[in-house]
Amino acid sequence: MIELILLGSGVGILSGFFGIGGGTILVPALMLLGHQIKDAIGISVVQMVFSSVYGSYLNRKNKTLDVKMGLIIGSGGFLGALLSGFIAKSVDERVLEVIFLAFAVFALTRLFFKTKQHLVEKDVHKGILFAIGVFLGIVGMLIGVGGSILLVPILVSFFQIDIKKAISSGLFFVVFSSISGLISHSLSREIDFYSGVVIGTASLFGVYFGIILKERVDTKIQKRLLTFFYLLVVIYLVKRIFF
Repeated sequence: MIELILLGSGVGILSGFFGIGGGTILVPALMLLGHQIKDAIGISVVQMVFSSVYGSYLNRKNKTLDVKMGLIIGSGGFLGALLSGFIAKSVDERVLEVIFLAFAVFALTRLFFKTKQHLVEKDVHKGILFAIGVFLGIVGMLIGVGGSILLVPILVSFFQIDIKKAISSGLFFVVFSSISGLISHSLSREIDFYSGVVIGTASLFGVYFGIILKERVDTKIQKRLLTFFYLLVVIYLVKRIFF
């Protein structure tokens, strides 16, 4: 119980600060504790519902959340995530680990590219945003990370969205993908709801402090920390899969 509470609090801080659902760190952490990746993904999906809903409420309160854009991407994410549980059921665990690694590497490489500051945000067609949401909903929930691990770098690097705004949008996206993914995964296989609820409840406290930190830290420092975070995830996954 204490182990789950500490894990949930730590994941919550990272979730609020980096705009991730929490699965990016929770899935590897649970595997490190002895869980199989499919069990870890199920627990992660439950936790993400808690952290994303509460975090998005706080971001909306702080006026850093673009609800209109988030609803479009999130609607696509909800549709895509409905399919994820049934796909994951038939995919080998090693394949899921490799997919997880590929997405972490992609996010890391996008963040390494220097984005120009003070550019006007690109006006993106609603259909493109919806399609991005569908794709991230399928793949994100397939590996238990909500999809924000890719959404934040895409918004920052391709569309010149301010990183704080992108982080808020990433967490809001997870609301849709995690709820839909939870439905899908529950129908396709058994989920450890007890561990998920304990971790999710504990993550609420972490999310609160993570969002406070996000609002106080300089944008450049925040991007460097986000890049470093993804680098640690990639190193761990490479070691787990290939060594």
